[in-house]
Amino acid sequence: MENKTELAKEVIRKSFVMSVAPDKQNEYKLRHDNIWPELVKALKEHGVKKYSIFLDSSSSKLFAYLEIESEVKWNDLANTDICKKWWKYMSDIMPANPDYSPKSDELHEVFRLI
Repeated sequence: MENKTELAKEVIRKSFVMSVAPDKQNEYKLRHDNIWPELVKALKEHGVKKYSIFLDSSSSKLFAYLEIESEVKWNDLANTDICKKWWKYMSDIMPANPDYSPKSDELHEVFRLI
Protein backbone atom coordinates (compact mmCIF):
# COMPACT_ATOMS: atom_id res chain seq x y z
CA MET A 1 0.00 0.00 0.00
CA GLU A 2 1.24 3.50 -0.83
CA ASN A 3 1.62 5.96 2.02
CA LYS A 4 0.08 9.42 2.08
CA THR A 5 3.37 11.06 1.07
CA GLU A 6 3.55 8.97 -2.09
CA LEU A 7 -0.05 9.81 -2.92
CA ALA A 8 0.36 13.52 -2.35
CA LYS A 9 1.32 15.56 -5.38
CA GLU A 10 4.48 17.57 -4.88
CA VAL A 11 3.66 21.27 -4.76
CA ILE A 12 5.86 23.43 -6.95
CA ARG A 13 6.99 26.56 -5.12
CA LYS A 14 7.97 29.60 -7.18
CA SER A 15 9.12 33.06 -6.23
CA PHE A 16 10.20 36.13 -8.09
CA VAL A 17 10.83 39.83 -7.60
CA MET A 18 9.29 42.74 -9.44
CA SER A 19 8.98 46.42 -8.69
CA VAL A 20 6.36 49.13 -8.63
CA ALA A 21 6.78 52.86 -9.19
CA PRO A 22 7.49 54.42 -5.77
CA ASP A 23 4.57 56.82 -6.06
CA LYS A 24 2.20 54.01 -7.16
CA GLN A 25 2.56 51.63 -4.20
CA ASN A 26 -0.91 52.43 -2.87
CA GLU A 27 -2.42 52.09 -6.33
CA TYR A 28 -0.75 48.69 -6.74
CA LYS A 29 -2.32 47.48 -3.49
CA LEU A 30 -5.71 48.97 -4.40
CA ARG A 31 -5.74 47.17 -7.74
CA HIS A 32 -4.91 43.87 -6.06
CA ASP A 33 -7.52 44.49 -3.36
CA ASN A 34 -9.98 44.67 -6.26
CA ILE A 35 -8.53 41.89 -8.40
CA TRP A 36 -10.87 40.83 -11.18
CA PRO A 37 -12.88 37.69 -10.38
CA GLU A 38 -12.19 36.35 -13.87
CA LEU A 39 -8.44 36.63 -13.23
CA VAL A 40 -8.79 34.77 -9.91
CA LYS A 41 -10.74 32.07 -11.77
CA ALA A 42 -8.02 31.80 -14.44
CA LEU A 43 -5.28 31.56 -11.80
CA LYS A 44 -7.09 28.70 -10.08
CA GLU A 45 -7.89 26.96 -13.38
CA HIS A 46 -4.18 27.10 -14.21
CA GLY A 47 -3.18 25.31 -11.02
CA VAL A 48 -2.31 28.18 -8.70
CA LYS A 49 -2.93 26.99 -5.14
CA LYS A 50 -1.48 29.89 -3.15
CA TYR A 51 -0.20 33.28 -4.28
CA SER A 52 1.18 36.10 -2.14
CA ILE A 53 2.90 39.34 -3.06
CA PHE A 54 4.85 41.36 -0.49
CA LEU A 55 6.03 44.96 -0.80
CA ASP A 56 9.24 46.44 0.56
CA SER A 57 8.05 50.05 0.60
CA SER A 58 11.54 51.48 1.10
CA SER A 59 12.77 50.05 -2.22
CA SER A 60 9.44 49.56 -4.07
CA LYS A 61 10.45 45.94 -4.61
CA LEU A 62 7.74 43.29 -4.77
CA PHE A 63 8.37 39.71 -3.67
CA ALA A 64 5.95 37.14 -5.06
CA TYR A 65 5.52 33.60 -3.75
CA LEU A 66 3.19 31.03 -5.23
CA GLU A 67 2.43 27.36 -5.14
CA ILE A 68 1.36 25.68 -8.35
CA GLU A 69 0.52 22.17 -9.45
CA SER A 70 2.12 22.32 -12.90
CA GLU A 71 4.73 24.40 -14.71
CA VAL A 72 2.88 23.75 -17.99
CA LYS A 73 -0.41 25.13 -16.61
CA TRP A 74 1.40 28.09 -15.02
CA ASN A 75 3.17 28.97 -18.27
CA ASP A 76 -0.07 28.61 -20.24
CA LEU A 77 -1.72 31.26 -18.05
CA ALA A 78 0.36 33.89 -19.87
CA ASN A 79 -1.50 33.01 -23.09
CA THR A 80 -4.95 33.81 -21.71
CA ASP A 81 -6.76 36.99 -22.69
CA ILE A 82 -7.52 37.87 -19.06
CA CYS A 83 -3.86 37.64 -18.05
CA LYS A 84 -2.79 39.81 -20.98
CA LYS A 85 -5.51 42.32 -20.09
CA TRP A 86 -4.29 42.43 -16.45
CA TRP A 87 -0.68 42.92 -17.52
CA LYS A 88 -1.66 45.86 -19.72
CA TYR A 89 -3.77 47.32 -16.88
CA MET A 90 -0.77 47.11 -14.51
CA SER A 91 1.87 48.33 -16.97
CA ASP A 92 1.33 52.01 -16.16
CA ILE A 93 2.48 51.55 -12.55
CA MET A 94 5.30 49.01 -12.85
CA PRO A 95 8.13 48.19 -15.25
CA ALA A 96 6.85 45.99 -18.06
CA ASN A 97 8.16 44.07 -21.05
CA PRO A 98 7.00 44.88 -24.61
CA ASP A 99 4.15 42.34 -24.21
CA TYR A 100 3.12 44.20 -21.01
CA SER A 101 4.17 41.31 -18.75
CA PRO A 102 5.80 42.64 -15.61
CA LYS A 103 9.57 42.69 -15.58
CA SER A 104 10.57 40.09 -13.04
CA ASP A 105 13.50 38.04 -11.87
CA GLU A 106 12.92 34.48 -10.73
CA LEU A 107 14.37 33.51 -7.39
CA HIS A 108 15.73 30.06 -6.61
CA GLU A 109 15.23 28.32 -3.30
CA VAL A 110 18.45 27.87 -1.35
CA PHE A 111 17.03 26.89 2.03
CA ARG A 112 13.82 25.40 3.36
CA LEU A 113 12.95 24.37 6.90
CA ILE A 114 10.26 21.74 7.08
